[in-house]
Amino acid sequence: MLTCRDLVAQSSDLLDGELSLRQRISVRAHLAICFRCRRFIRQLRVSQRVIRQLPDAPVAELDTLLRAMAAQQRKKGTAADHDGPQ
Repeated sequence: MLTCRDLVAQSSDLLDGELSLRQRISVRAHLAICFRCRRFIRQLRVSQRVIRQLPDAPVAELDTLLRAMAAQQRKKGTAADHDGPQ
């Protein structure tokens, strides 16, 4: 019987469709009885879909937004240092 550790080791091949028939049967049998591994595979599939939707090249607007947010956080942090008890 396939262990949870074995399933994790084969998870990438499972998602990529690269398991043999025997391996797929073992994985499916394990998933039928193991809630945690079903949840793990479901989370991997969601992550894979999200990653596939990301743009290939960096988004300039996102970089600008992140810099502005970081500057705002620094500004708030400095203001909080000055507003503390005296």
